[in-house]
Parts: sequence; structure tokens; C-alpha cells
Amino acid sequence: MNLLNEAQEQQLEEISKYLLQVRQEKGIRIEEVAAKTNIRLYFLQALDAGNFSELPEPVYVQGFIRRYADILGLDGQALAKSFNTNVPVIQEFRHQETEYINKRPNIRIPLFVPLILFIAGAAIALVYALNPKLITQSFAKQNSAATAPIQVDPSPLTVTPPATTNSTVSNSQNSTPSPTTAAVNSPTATTSAENNPHAPVAVTLQLEGNSWLQVKADGKTAFIGKLSKGDRKTWTAKKQLTVRSGNAGAVLISVNDKPAQILGATGLVKEVTYTSSQ
Repeated sequence: MNLLNEAQEQQLEEISKYLLQVRQEKGIRIEEVAAKTNIRLYFLQALDAGNFSELPEPVYVQGFIRRYADILGLDGQALAKSFNTNVPVIQEFRHQETEYINKRPNIRIPLFVPLILFIAGAAIALVYALNPKLITQSFAKQNSAATAPIQVDPSPLTVTPPATTNSTVSNSQNSTPSPTTAAVNSPTATTSAENNPHAPVAVTLQLEGNSWLQVKADGKTAFIGKLSKGDRKTWTAKKQLTVRSGNAGAVLISVNDKPAQILGATGLVKEVTYTSSQ
């Protein structure tokens, strides 16, 4: 039974290929990983082979990724956070709705019920046809109810005067703009567009140390892995480009050939999204 949605399978496929590549490069046997992480060998083999339908709930898979990566010398916590464990509410609602439809009992109305209702209606019509006085009395009651006067309690009309506000106009020439700084503790910072909204965005990363990185271009993963000190990479996107680093202090980032800046503090996991006109 597959407990993962389509987006989770795509993320897990990229992560599992990366873990398999690192493990093979370091010459670590999968049995050693199972022994050191206490993860069942069956689950590790399914993860390496891409048989995600054999894996348990996403929250357990996230724990597998963290322990697996730690054994390989990677940043397990950062790699595990890149795997989304949330299940869309719409999918869960549809699943519950399907179960309700399957469990709903089939109610069949016997054929004699409509026949009884038809006979009762015919009997009432026959009674009114044989007694015209009943029809006259019924119309008289309806007319009296329709022509009865409606009493409305008058209520005083209260008019509230508009509130007056005092506005203070300041001299814009003497005001000095205050610099805007992004909060370090925020996991995600988004850069707004200022110039041409149709221009592509180009981001260049210069590594001052080792860091795990994930780069998404227009919502698709363009890179996921570990870069070393001295590495330099450039990615471009049409609308937006997202960079996530497990060690923000080791990453110098330049957007559209602007001066490079440090992404964040050393050891901090940070994600930044740049739009097409930055």
C-alpha cells in the first residue's frame, strides 16, 4: 500500500538517489547502515531501489532519512527537513468521502410506497371534489392571512456623525529610509521584484566551506547534494529560484551579477526565494 503522494514520491526519489550515490562512493555496505541505524534492512533496500510502496508512513520515512544520512557523514537533520511529511487535506478528504460512499447502505424504496402515496392524494382530491365548501373555506383562510395588516414597531433612526481624523503630513525630503533586514531565525526569506517582471533570474553560489544545498528552479529541483569549499555554481530560472542551505554561513550568493553576500549565519539552515526581476 502506497502511503506517499506524488510530491512526496518525487522528493524521496531525489533523496534516495543521493544517499545511494554517497554510500557507494564511500564503500559502505547497506548491511552496515542497517546495523548502525537500527533500520530494517528491508526498508533500506526498498528505499535504495525506489520501491516506495513498501515503506511506512511519511513521518517514519523522514526518520530513516535522518539516520541514514548521519551514518554517511551528511547533515541528516537538514536532509530530513527537505522531505515534506504533510498530506494534502483534499486528498485525505477524498479518501474519507470514498470510504463513506463505499460504506453507505443501499436503501431501496418498495414499489408499494409510491402507490400508497398516489392513492392518498387521489382520495384527498376526491374529498375536495365532492365537498366544494371545503375549497371555499380554504381559499377564505388564505385570503384573510394574506390581507391581514402587519404591525411594525417604529424605531428611532439614529444617524452617527462621521468621525474626524487628524492626519499629519511629514516632509518626505527630510525623511531617511530605514534599512530592511531579514530575520535570521526565519526559515524562509522571499525577495520582491522591482524591475522587469519578465526578466529571468540568475543565481551564482560561491562556497566558502562545506554545505548541503538544494536548488529549485520554477518549482522543480535543479540540484540537491553537498558542495565543498571553492565550488562555484550558477542556476537560472524564468520566474523564481529557491536556494536552501544546511550551512548558510559557508555560502556566498550573487543574484543577477550583483555583489555577492553571505546567505546567513554559520551552521544555520536557511531557504531564500528570488523572483525573476531581482
